[in-house]
Amino acid sequence: MDAKRVLEIFKEITRIPRESGHEEPITAWLLEWAKAHGLESKRDEIGNVLIARPAAPGKENVPTLVLQAHQDMVCEKLPASKHDFLKDPIEFVIEDGWMIAKETTLGADDGIGIAACLALLEANDPTGRLECIFTISEETGMDGAEAMQPGFFSGKTLINLDSEDEGQMFIGCAGGVTTEATFNYNTEPVGAAETVKLTIASGLGGHSGDDINKGRANTVMLLLRFLYSQLGSGLRLVSLDGGGKHNAIARECSAVVASADAAALKSAFAEFGEVLREEFHTTDPGLTFETEQAQAGEAMNAADSRRIIASLYACPHGVLAMSQDIKDFVETSTNLASVRTNAAEHTVFVCTSQRSSSKPACRAAAAKVEAALALGGAQVVHLSEYPGWNPNVNSHILKVCVESYKKCFGQDPLVLAIHAGLECGLFLEKFPDLDMISFGPTLRGVHAPGEKLELASLDKFVRHLEDVVVNFR
Repeated sequence: MDAKRVLEIFKEITRIPRESGHEEPITAWLLEWAKAHGLESKRDEIGNVLIARPAAPGKENVPTLVLQAHQDMVCEKLPASKHDFLKDPIEFVIEDGWMIAKETTLGADDGIGIAACLALLEANDPTGRLECIFTISEETGMDGAEAMQPGFFSGKTLINLDSEDEGQMFIGCAGGVTTEATFNYNTEPVGAAETVKLTIASGLGGHSGDDINKGRANTVMLLLRFLYSQLGSGLRLVSLDGGGKHNAIARECSAVVASADAAALKSAFAEFGEVLREEFHTTDPGLTFETEQAQAGEAMNAADSRRIIASLYACPHGVLAMSQDIKDFVETSTNLASVRTNAAEHTVFVCTSQRSSSKPACRAAAAKVEAALALGGAQVVHLSEYPGWNPNVNSHILKVCVESYKKCFGQDPLVLAIHAGLECGLFLEKFPDLDMISFGPTLRGVHAPGEKLELASLDKFVRHLEDVVVNFR
């Protein structure tokens, strides 16, 4: 097994559509790959795949080792991109030591984990029995892990390959919940008012767990900040649309509004843009602010415009609490992920997500979001709650991985918990005897266009993983 082969396999994977909820092509490809390599494989009812390799001669008594990655990827692209995630291969470049998808997500989260598993399975390394699990729909609700039935795999030690910082070993993660809301509204004729479209775009975005503490611009929140400041002018909302996936920080947002003084509105928005460019000059230097004429015969009435804008602006976003036990570690956060207006149904749909390493704190954060949205008259539901993963500092696989890293590189890895959801929490809830760890190569910009994989870190990740697997006892 070597990093070059892992990268070759990953390049093959980038050609296979695998958007969450549409994993059929990658599922079929994995089963065909197993068949072509003469390996044991199976698929469960929901689409999870297991590919196993028997123990090498003399390794029959080594405990079975489970390696796990997820089949799906977050599908985000720049507004101007014509990429179709349901059929087009990911376009990438190799540049300055990184593999980069400039207009879309790359899918190294978690395609590189899949590739590492397959490279191990086809290598001649002498190991005990290996069971590689590939779950579905991790990014949208961990559906595969949630639906997995007892007996799907037999090993008691699991290495999750869905982490994003080489040299860091993760032994805990946050749990989370998705909170959605729907506002209904009434309309009235625009009348003599002028309609204007306001857009904030080109935010850096990022992962709503791993990047939530980096101070990046959430364009939905920023546009709401401006709209709220203009309510005194009699502004009425026609539509509000922005953000994307529930686990990504919103990178663009647009509002169509009706204003009795469009010139003053445009001037105020230009001034607001200058303020924000300074405010986010480090984290989001590329923010853009555009105004253009729009056409609309109706707008929300003034009362509903005020109610919806105020309620959404009051909705929290960002870090809510830091850990009292781990220095500089986020305990609880919330992400105002997306807003969509359905003019035909007179509704505004809102998607948010909450994360915490404490289940009570996570539920309290979701209740806080619910309170802000319900006060504005929205119907609120909580969906897809998943558990966190409590660290086990006495873990055997942790000891194995730390000793291996020190042997390979002459230094200690960092042992941490992560403020992101990993399937390990669900696995531990369903299979309480599992001993688990998570690690991977360095990725940056996951869940956003420009996602990239550091190739030097891939070399180290592969060397370390192979050493762990070969020498596992």
